[in-house]
Amino acid sequence: MANTAPVETDLWKKQLERLKRSHFLILYWAAQAEVMHRKYNITNAFDDLKSAGETRTKQSAVCFVETLEILCLVEIREESNRKNIYITEAGEKALEMQARQQTHKLVGSTFLGGKI
Repeated sequence: MANTAPVETDLWKKQLERLKRSHFLILYWAAQAEVMHRKYNITNAFDDLKSAGETRTKQSAVCFVETLEILCLVEIREESNRKNIYITEAGEKALEMQARQQTHKLVGSTFLGGKI
């Protein structure tokens, strides 16, 4: 299988610079859920973003998730009547780069027990 990791280009860097804190948190929570062997879905993302004071509407949460999907940073799978969010290899790299730069402050997911 070919390596699907993103190549660090100027476009890649510009895309990451434009990610908002909400995008970063969704990437973080999706990655954390996978480590915990839990399924993280769009409803969980909305509840967590609302709890973190990032949004008041589910429509905004869906837009954040769809943006991440368009950038190939997450994959959305419809499973058991839920749209579950899975971080991709590119999403992991983006999360790692954002975390190293300490651009955004982490907030624990209420769905995942509030752990950071």
